[in-house]
Amino acid sequence: MDNIFENLPGSGADEEFTDLLKRPGVRIERIVSTGQASPPGFWYDQPHDEWVILLKGAAGLAIEGEADRELKPGDYVFLPADKRHRVTFTAADDPTVWLAVHIGEQV
Repeated sequence: MDNIFENLPGSGADEEFTDLLKRPGVRIERIVSTGQASPPGFWYDQPHDEWVILLKGAAGLAIEGEADRELKPGDYVFLPADKRHRVTFTAADDPTVWLAVHIGEQV
């Protein structure tokens, strides 16, 4: 892949995860959502830090102990290890593109 916006899946497709770079202790990933959200009651609880930026589309993010956030392009968030979080919605009419940097992950 040479462009972050190349080969975006269409609406109704499964959420797509693509590793762009993997090195010891760091992984950079493109995530493309097309209307998906975390299942009810499900929380991500990762043993490593994550920094994520929304590049295109819209999404909702719930972080345990904080007010829900509505993300728009350019918004980013740092999620420390073991900080529970979940995606409450993503735009269904246009792909939502995220760039996630996983720090300290065992790859």
